[in-house]
Amino acid sequence: MMDQVRNRIIFSGRVQGVGFRYRSKYAADGFGVTGWIRNEPDGTVLMEAQGSYDQINDMLKVINQSAYIIVDKLDRQEIPLDLEERGFHIR
Repeated sequence: MMDQVRNRIIFSGRVQGVGFRYRSKYAADGFGVTGWIRNEPDGTVLMEAQGSYDQINDMLKVINQSAYIIVDKLDRQEIPLDLEERGFHIR
């Protein structure tokens, strides 16, 4: 678990109504990232992602490979690990 991190990430842009959460779950599952994602009332999407720094970065690259998703801004901060978490969930 030494190389594991957990990030809280807020995505702004065209991120709601374009399959963003489902694409994120697909990418997270593919790279072994755990966590969750949800739409926020202000039009942003909030994600908590846990894995290695490389796993999370690779997941983010796949998410951005969509013609429909446009991330204008990404705010990312490290938060404490959730050692009990299993899988990646859409909320």
